[in-house]
Amino acid sequence: MVEFLCLGSGSSGNCYLLRTESHALLIDAGINIKTIRQILDENGFSLSQIEAVLVTHDHADHIKAVGNLANDFDKPVYATEKVHEGMNRNYCMTSKLTPLHQRYINKGARTHIAGFSVTPFEVSHDSTDCVGYRLEAEGVTFCIVTDCGEVTPNVERAIGEAQYLVIEANHEEDMLRKGSYPQFLKDRISSSRGHLSNSSCAMALAKFATPRLRHVWLCHLSEDNNHPELARKTVERILRDHGIIPGVEFELDVLKRKTPSKVFQLQG
Repeated sequence: MVEFLCLGSGSSGNCYLLRTESHALLIDAGINIKTIRQILDENGFSLSQIEAVLVTHDHADHIKAVGNLANDFDKPVYATEKVHEGMNRNYCMTSKLTPLHQRYINKGARTHIAGFSVTPFEVSHDSTDCVGYRLEAEGVTFCIVTDCGEVTPNVERAIGEAQYLVIEANHEEDMLRKGSYPQFLKDRISSSRGHLSNSSCAMALAKFATPRLRHVWLCHLSEDNNHPELARKTVERILRDHGIIPGVEFELDVLKRKTPSKVFQLQG
């Protein structure tokens, strides 16, 4: 069995835990180290159990505590070469990585990390580089696609292969269009290197999900241009229009920005 915990999801900070009976890792660490330790402790985990940190890209809300985890707690950090370069340039990461903790991974290449088989794949986003991850352990296939501007063949494949899937549903298109953001920011968010809307996420699930899929979590919701219930209802409606019934074909949950999820048990 694999356990999954979301510590935070959204522009305020992203961090996810995956754990087997004997191994554990974090995907991104965009919330402060004190909060990470507190949430882990409250859920019966310990920071000492974390063996590695995987990083999707170099934006602040994904890397804020990465340097602390490496330099203060001796955790190796896995990312592509370009993401490592971007992290070292990012002013928000005040504790920079040294070569001692840098681990390089390549898109499309499978690597064994902390008891998981890990395959990063390219995702379209306006960072230095950006990847999603496919992780396998204990007969479980878990995929995460966050900060994703468009559904590329890599993302299609991840949806089709996943038993458990974390995928972005960042904004409701009308809310973004009518909202208070300056036009350049609206254009950035809605571009092919920005963020997936609720409807784009739902259409991708409707087209590419397979009977393998057991649970979907919607992630990285905008605070200003979305709402958890709106995201859920939009995705449910579009799925039902395509003959897919959430709760029957697969479970559907929404990850909150600042409130940790419960611990989910993932079975192969």
